[in-house]
Amino acid sequence: MEKSKFDAVLPIICSALVEKIVTELNLSDTDAVTNLYSSHLYEMLEREETKVWQYSTEKLFELFLEESNSGNITFPQV
Repeated sequence: MEKSKFDAVLPIICSALVEKIVTELNLSDTDAVTNLYSSHLYEMLEREETKVWQYSTEKLFELFLEESNSGNITFPQV
């Protein structure tokens, strides 16, 4: 994907994921954003070449929880 398109899509993906984190974990917007942006998942998400941005919000949330609970992420085989 072109960088300009990716730069436009990433905030939408992150916004949906933050909303899911807020709803499911009962966190404030600020805490959800802080937790997401400090995660390894976000590091992978912001790199277009990893293709992590293609996962659904639900799958990204599962990966976020896995990292939060275990410190590891098991990315799906594609």
